[in-house]
Amino acid sequence: MVALAAALASSGLLLGLPAAGPARDETPAPVAVAWPTAQRAALPATLPDGTAYQPIFFQDARTSVGTAPSPDGKQLRLLVRTEARVRVLRSLPDAVNPSFQAVTGSGTTLAWIENAGALSLWTADASTVRRVTVDVGNFRSYRSSGDLEVVDGQAHWVAGDKSGGTSVRSVALSGGPVSGRVLPGSWRVTGWPWLVDGVTDTRGASVLRNAVTGEQRPITRTARASTECSPDYCRVVSIDDDGWSRIELMHPDGSNRSTIAEGDVNTAVVDVAPLGRFELWVRIGKTSELTGNAELLVHEIATNRTVQISQDAGQITYRNGVVSWTAGSLTTFVRHSLDLRTIPGAP
Repeated sequence: MVALAAALASSGLLLGLPAAGPARDETPAPVAVAWPTAQRAALPATLPDGTAYQPIFFQDARTSVGTAPSPDGKQLRLLVRTEARVRVLRSLPDAVNPSFQAVTGSGTTLAWIENAGALSLWTADASTVRRVTVDVGNFRSYRSSGDLEVVDGQAHWVAGDKSGGTSVRSVALSGGPVSGRVLPGSWRVTGWPWLVDGVTDTRGASVLRNAVTGEQRPITRTARASTECSPDYCRVVSIDDDGWSRIELMHPDGSNRSTIAEGDVNTAVVDVAPLGRFELWVRIGKTSELTGNAELLVHEIATNRTVQISQDAGQITYRNGVVSWTAGSLTTFVRHSLDLRTIPGAP
């Protein structure tokens, strides 16, 4: 039940959830008041050529990488979009049912996995675009920042293995053979080199594993709750006796446990405690079942303060320190972004 609700909240589809819960004691301050210097931006839903644009990855609040069809509808393009220009990185024929997955970046370098009938890993910088490898395997995506990570010139991801386990894969962005090892069970990357298990377990994670050293850290789990973890924090989601949700944060060993939100609330993104400093969540309102939108909030762990990002947010995503969301109807909306890295005090 908890896993399903979390998945629905992450996708903006909040159907069938309670419309009202316990009263809150205070109204959180909006971002513009709490953090006036934080970098924010608004992106029109269409490009200058009139095509619909879907961002996937944000380098900062004003620079994004996303997809859009060609004006004639025969190609799917991968683009870098800034306030001043649009650069086409790749263009794939629509006839092959193409997709661009797990776009990520490090500095000025971008990397992504694309599907044009077969999977391949690509990279781009300011002047070049090149294919790195076709040895991607049965790529697994969990809609998290860990789906594809670039660290020190190496790309890391996980793939399904024929044995039913998880193949942990790495390759240099400059090219060369893909290295890999198979682990029993289902794992995903949660901040390289750390992996977390529990992908298919309704109770969530039970252990963190270092993919380089093999070190394992047990996770303290709670009965009747779902636990998801990063190397530093775990998010515990449970349902109380009255049917309302509770979101808590703790360290993997169970210490420093605290309640982030209660009532008609839910998780907003897959990533746990972005930047090791925040937790994103939504409060479900009376119109959420009709619109699929909810109030988007961010909890600052160090100060125990909650700030309102948007009163009515949909299509919430998080990558690379940037949270983005839509505001408006399904047919008329604007994409907004907030760079959490620019909030004072962030590392």
